[in-house]
Amino acid sequence: MLSEAAKKNRLEKCQKLLAAVRAGRLSDIVWTDEKIFTVEVAHNSQIQRQLLPRAEKNSRKRRVKTRSLFPKSVMVWAGITSEGKTPLVFVDKNIKINSETYQNVILSDTLLPWARNHFGERNFILQQDWAPAHGSKSTISFYRHHFPGFWDKDMWPSNSPDLNPMDYSVWSYLQQKVFSSPHRSLDSLKAALQMEWQKIDVDYLRPTVEAFTKRLEACILAKGDHFEQYLG
Repeated sequence: MLSEAAKKNRLEKCQKLLAAVRAGRLSDIVWTDEKIFTVEVAHNSQIQRQLLPRAEKNSRKRRVKTRSLFPKSVMVWAGITSEGKTPLVFVDKNIKINSETYQNVILSDTLLPWARNHFGERNFILQQDWAPAHGSKSTISFYRHHFPGFWDKDMWPSNSPDLNPMDYSVWSYLQQKVFSSPHRSLDSLKAALQMEWQKIDVDYLRPTVEAFTKRLEACILAKGDHFEQYLG
């Protein structure tokens, strides 16, 4: 449920974004995001029992399934354009994503060399949400030095995963592919993520990114509110 202030903020920023997109090229935008993938789906109780008829109460058919409330997980960072994708970055559970880690491991070691190779001398735009590590003074200084075309807080609306291609399409697509088979370890999960990530190509990326413009238009039509009903 979005507040009236949030709707107003989204409407104003969607109007700015639409003008910017129409004046430039969608292929010049790098869309980034993080998602936590788990080996096992978390459950709201420690024990899940299978109910059986009383006659079978003591039979071998009786089962008790246990699921950890704290499943093994890994955070994954990635980025896409309509023409390519960054490497995946795995951040294990015991590593805190602070400004230093974000700048060194993700921006400097991964995104910067990839962007130089992908765009060459072309200017490009960096999109991201504004999690604390993304919006610190030192991280913003890093953007201004290395990614001068980044969308700042005045451009990208908060609480808007429905506008980021990573959120409205890529992560769910990747999760569906990865969990078509079960995984019992983080190594298995990571290997599957890498394999399925490599399979994602331009035929998928291009329409996924191009849908952004329609989503902006729908959000404006909805006056900043949720807009799925306008997508058709």
